[in-house]
Amino acid sequence: MGTKGKEIVGSNVESVLKLLNKAFADEWLAYYQYWLGTKVAKGPMKEAVIAELLQHSADELRHADMVANRIIQLGGTPVASPKAWYEHSNCGYDAPDDPYVSVLLDQNIKGEQCAIGIYNAMLDQTREADPVTYNMALQILQDEVEHEEDLQALQEDLQLMVSRRA
Repeated sequence: MGTKGKEIVGSNVESVLKLLNKAFADEWLAYYQYWLGTKVAKGPMKEAVIAELLQHSADELRHADMVANRIIQLGGTPVASPKAWYEHSNCGYDAPDDPYVSVLLDQNIKGEQCAIGIYNAMLDQTREADPVTYNMALQILQDEVEHEEDLQALQEDLQLMVSRRA
């Protein structure tokens, strides 16, 4: 990492790296949860749900890349073991054991809501001390807010469809 770049963060480097590694673990688990959901999804509006989950999985992978790059810029090492992602994760992982689209949407809405909280907290912690991490977290937060909105809109459409059939 460049000397001036590290100087900006100052003595908070280790705490920022810890936050970033937790976010990195979350992003990988979110990527996998979305990706696997696209493979197993069943039920009404399946194709629309799969398309949305696939797009979100790509976004989560892009977020993991952004976070990994920032970790490396700060002189750290991203969590290298998938097993360790569980230990570092803020938001955990909801296996898509039930492939019904409504269940998948609920699981992923819960994950997005957790991510929104995590990145909002990261903004609070880096606002003054680390503008580079702050800007990255803001970009990711914008995506996570949009993801939550997209998933909730699909869930509402699905509920309307099912209730009208009943």
